[in-house]
Amino acid sequence: MAEQLLEVRQLSRRFAAVDALKAVDFSVEAGEVHALIGPNGAGKTTFIHHVSGALNPDSGSVHFAGADVTALSMHQRVTAGMARSYQITNVFPSLSVLDNVALAVQGRADAGSSFRFWKPVQAEQRLFEEARACLDQVGLGARNETLASSLAHGEQRALELAMALATRPRMLLLDEPMAGAGPEESARMVELIEHLARHVTILLVEHDMAAVFRLADRISVLVNGQLICTGEPEAVRANPEVRRAYLGDHL
Repeated sequence: MAEQLLEVRQLSRRFAAVDALKAVDFSVEAGEVHALIGPNGAGKTTFIHHVSGALNPDSGSVHFAGADVTALSMHQRVTAGMARSYQITNVFPSLSVLDNVALAVQGRADAGSSFRFWKPVQAEQRLFEEARACLDQVGLGARNETLASSLAHGEQRALELAMALATRPRMLLLDEPMAGAGPEESARMVELIEHLARHVTILLVEHDMAAVFRLADRISVLVNGQLICTGEPEAVRANPEVRRAYLGDHL
């Protein structure tokens, strides 16, 4: 039986008169790419906020690697093994590509730096070697010294993934990694996610249905805050309720 790396139980959240999430049960198995899809306003980003610790639920719980992490902060969940990317790219534009990733490595509890700022960061060779290895994984190894602000949109998205990998996650939460990308950038991102999926579990929120059906081992569909279907891609594609609620507009 596959290990349940992430398990969400009866998660609910209400904003004023709107039920954003309604008793959602959801799980991600270790080693899979699990895609969460649904129309705009379905509650997908709200759900990811709760998984990552950016928001606290009104009721329900989040369990990761067998532990209840519902009360943990975002940085505590990163330490536990979750890493997240965002719809809007979140990097340090005035720093080099290498320094962006080196900071992510440095922030890890086991990195050995512990933010000892009296010691020059440049002297910490192991830190930079690990940062370069993360950049190599996402295809930015030749861009080490480039300012992050000078990167193309797709390269900035790849840099954000390198920063996430620097935390040594067990699971990546990818929130619309193809957002704002053109066809060529999207194709490169799909290839990158395929590569990363060999090494880390991925929870993917994405509107690009071609990418979702190529990448996902399982797909869950969220509509109006409720999970209406979970299954393998072809079963989800053929589900009449899913097609009425969402896929009919896309496929």
